[in-house]
Amino acid sequence: MIVRNARPRFWIRFFITPFMHHFGKKSVIRRYTRMDLFPFQKFSIGANSTVEDFCTVNNGVGDVFIGDDCRIGLGSVLIGPVTIGNQVILAQNIVASGLNHTYTDVNLPIRLQKVTTAPIIIEDEVWIGANAVITAGVTIGKHSVVAGGAVVTKNIPPYSVAVGNPAKVIKRYDFEKKEWVKVIV
Repeated sequence: MIVRNARPRFWIRFFITPFMHHFGKKSVIRRYTRMDLFPFQKFSIGANSTVEDFCTVNNGVGDVFIGDDCRIGLGSVLIGPVTIGNQVILAQNIVASGLNHTYTDVNLPIRLQKVTTAPIIIEDEVWIGANAVITAGVTIGKHSVVAGGAVVTKNIPPYSVAVGNPAKVIKRYDFEKKEWVKVIV
C-alpha cells in the first residue's frame, strides 16, 4: 500500500519552493497559513495579493494560481487545480477544492480509491461570501457574487448573483438598463 504525504517535506518547503513558484511584488502570505506547495505542480500569487492566517493552499494534485490584488480570507482552503483571477475577494472559511475521491469500487475503502480532479476557475472581480463551497469543475464568471454559505456545484455566468445550496442565480446585470435585474426561475 502506498501512503502519500499530503504535505511536502521540510527541506522542500524551505529550500526548493521559494525558487520554483512565483510570488508577486507586495504579495503577502500570513505567518499562520499552511502552504503545502509541491515542486511538481505550479503555484503563483500575483502582486498585492494576500492570503490570510489559518488558510490552507495545496497544489499536490493541481496547479494553484492567484491573480493580482486578491484577498483570500481567514481559514479558507484552496486545493488545486484552482485559478483565481484579478481583484477577487474570498471571505472567511471558503473551500475551493478541485479534488474528488471516487467511490465506485465497493470492495475497496474510499480513501484507497482513485483521486479525480477538475479545474475551478474564478474569473476577475468575483466576491465570494463567507463559508461558501466551490466544487470541482466549476467556473464563476467575471464580476459575480456568491452569497455566504452557498454551495456552488454548477457554473455561474458573468455578472450574476448566486445564493443557496445548491447555488442558483437570482440576479443578473442588465447592461441596457444599467441595473441588477432579478432572474425569474
